[in-house]
Amino acid sequence: MARVFISPGKYVQGSGELKNLGSYVEAYGTTPLVIISKGGVKRFADILKASFDEAQIKPVVDQFGGECSQDEIDRLSGLAYTSNCDVIVGIGGGKICDSAKAVAAAQDIPVVVVPTIAATDAPCSALSVIYTPEGQFKEYQYFKQNPNLVLMDTEVIAKSPLRLTVSGMGDALATYFEARACKRSDAITCNGGHTTTAALGLAKLCFDNLMRDGLKAKTALEAGARSEAVETIIETNTLLSGLGFESAGLAGAHAIHNGMTALPETHGMYHGEKVAFGTISQLVLEDAPELDQVLSFDVAVGLPVTFKQLGVTDASYDRILEVARLACADNDTLHNMPFEVTPDAVANAMLAADALGHKALNNAQ
Repeated sequence: MARVFISPGKYVQGSGELKNLGSYVEAYGTTPLVIISKGGVKRFADILKASFDEAQIKPVVDQFGGECSQDEIDRLSGLAYTSNCDVIVGIGGGKICDSAKAVAAAQDIPVVVVPTIAATDAPCSALSVIYTPEGQFKEYQYFKQNPNLVLMDTEVIAKSPLRLTVSGMGDALATYFEARACKRSDAITCNGGHTTTAALGLAKLCFDNLMRDGLKAKTALEAGARSEAVETIIETNTLLSGLGFESAGLAGAHAIHNGMTALPETHGMYHGEKVAFGTISQLVLEDAPELDQVLSFDVAVGLPVTFKQLGVTDASYDRILEVARLACADNDTLHNMPFEVTPDAVANAMLAADALGHKALNNAQ
């Protein structure tokens, strides 16, 4: 099978770029369906109106229902059809971005993705993570192409809650280790091909950037500063991680995240926070030499390293084994690891990760 590399048509990152959204959108259509949250309307309505007015575009604006479920996708797709929309614009977090991509694919029209946070690597990809209306992982949906444009306004993102950007670091942290596992197992990646050296190189750059600039970016954001490290981490969380995971592959960390969605108490945690714990668990499975470095990084930036930090107070073996069974589902990515993985091995790796996390927290005090 061929090696395949895919990417968004265009990636734009800079301070104040949201003001230029209208000029970007008009390259793809004249009647956009803008999917945005109630909070997003409150924060950005004036900027968006001025930008669309300048481009002489009249958008159809609809408030996102809160979950990237098939029901919500169908509702928005119906609205796009009846309103004769010719481009979809998703403005907000990962679930809005994923919903926008799914709606655009259903209508076979372009999509512009405008993340207002740097919390996941979802924006650049040609797939969406679909959940049940109750918030449990259901499936991945894959599309024939990536977003036409991804627009990152770093001024907006720098003002978002710090925890979201740190969560994005947790999501990005998995990229290299999952890519490496897929390369070793010669797995089929999310784009339907084998890993390219370009994708693996970008995944490694993702990890290197996090180790060099992750803590510096967090410190700058705590001070209300938008430093070069902040710009680098926004790009790392979004572009490098997005390209790396999609064209180099997913393995243990994201599958363990998906299993943990079965624990109701983790639903209040962000995607990247659960992926970060999944990464530690994958590194335990591999007995990887980077385990101590990753644990130290997680503790330093504030990513969860224990079940307790994830809100799980009952972490009995039987309960974690059920999570592990879900993570080992035939349609998930744990089977991309370069060795046989069983639910028992995964459960024990998660319990060991929890114990190592407690030790790392104690050492940091």
